Amino acid sequence: IGEELGLVGAMMVLLLFLIFTFRGIQIGLSIEDRFGAYLGLGITLMISLQAMINMGVVLGLLPTKGLPLPLISYGGTSLIINLVGVGILLHLSKRMESK
Repeated sequence: IGEELGLVGAMMVLLLFLIFTFRGIQIGLSIEDRFGAYLGLGITLMISLQAMINMGVVLGLLPTKGLPLPLISYGGTSLIINLVGVGILLHLSKRMESK
């Protein structure tokens, strides 16, 4: 993305991951039942940590792990799991808004 869209494109991706992280934490903390809260926080943490590890590898700060960038890089099974996680997180946010 940095190669194709430059600094602005790379910063937009970083900003979108930060928004996703903060919004996911907000959803997880506002759910009343404990299971839903842990589920929302866990899914958010799973996707955010994978993104941070991938960005650390790209910058040369971490050793190579082979993790794709969530929702952007082609990862096959990883992409499906991340999309299912985002779907569950969206369902949790709907439950949050209805109460």
